[in-house]
Amino acid sequence: MPDVTRRMLLLLTQLQTGRRFTGQELAGRLAVSPRTLRRDVERLRDYGYPVSTQPGPSGFYQLAAGRTLPPLVLDDDEAIATLVGLALLGSTSSPDPDERAGIGAAAARAFGKIDQFLPKRLRPRATALRATVEAAPQTAPAVDPEALTTLGLAASRHELVTFDYTGRGGRDSHRRVEPYRQVHLHLRWYLLAWDTERADWRTFRLDRVRDLTTTAVPFTPRPLPARSAADYLRAGITAGRYRAVVTVAAPASEVADRLKFQDCDIESLGPARCRVTVWVDSFEWLVLTLAFLDVDFVIDEPAQFRARSRELAQRLRAAGSARLISRSGSAPTLEPDQREEH
Repeated sequence: MPDVTRRMLLLLTQLQTGRRFTGQELAGRLAVSPRTLRRDVERLRDYGYPVSTQPGPSGFYQLAAGRTLPPLVLDDDEAIATLVGLALLGSTSSPDPDERAGIGAAAARAFGKIDQFLPKRLRPRATALRATVEAAPQTAPAVDPEALTTLGLAASRHELVTFDYTGRGGRDSHRRVEPYRQVHLHLRWYLLAWDTERADWRTFRLDRVRDLTTTAVPFTPRPLPARSAADYLRAGITAGRYRAVVTVAAPASEVADRLKFQDCDIESLGPARCRVTVWVDSFEWLVLTLAFLDVDFVIDEPAQFRARSRELAQRLRAAGSARLISRSGSAPTLEPDQREEH
């Protein structure tokens, strides 16, 4: 690829983030002079990209939102990431036959025609990738793309919304909330919002939201109740579960593969050790799962988990030392092996 073309793609990649750049910052990122940068910006404008500028000490370059744009410009890695992301999202479907639409179906449709929007040089590679990538189906509740975009606009504009909501127990209610974030966790979409009637933060599953309506009523943004919306959501989901911290004599990647469907944090402590913080419904399940790793592990906390593990270990030893006997046609019973010390 000629240097000018490569430089133009790099410039466009920077501008497509939507943020403002000073001329010095952009010239430094592209390793060109301010004069060359100005020429490249003019070339983009000639191609139809609406690049806005403001001269002076506080000047900037920014890609404005135009009504029409030339074909989507992605570098090779971005095109691959886009296709893989669409494939993964498109593999999700609702178990309810009446809910075949949703963001997953939209992603599947986009996956089938994304190459039409790419530059010619990338189309053969995109087509080949699309024809050979297949994601295993995953079951997830359907979420309306319109709901995602409506909530996204309302959150960015700080505008109240109302909707009808079906709670976990099947109870319906009408809500009036300040939307803040939408979070994707465990194949579910959630909304983090301030409930005005309950005067508290709430999370709502988007597949249970109906009759979503914007109100054009503004609100003053509040600070988030946690470091991030995802952290707040996880704290709510794990409330009532047992928290355990375990140091495992195995690489973090190996443990992550075994616990890939669990809500946990895994911290690498080197090439052969890691610390796992996990929230579970039962300690019994966790100790057996860790035992199946066939490596040593130490329970750091809580003490209740250590005590329960010792009880299970004693029970397993007792089961291993018992033998079946039968007395005159009676059903087999268990007797302890007298060789086992008690």
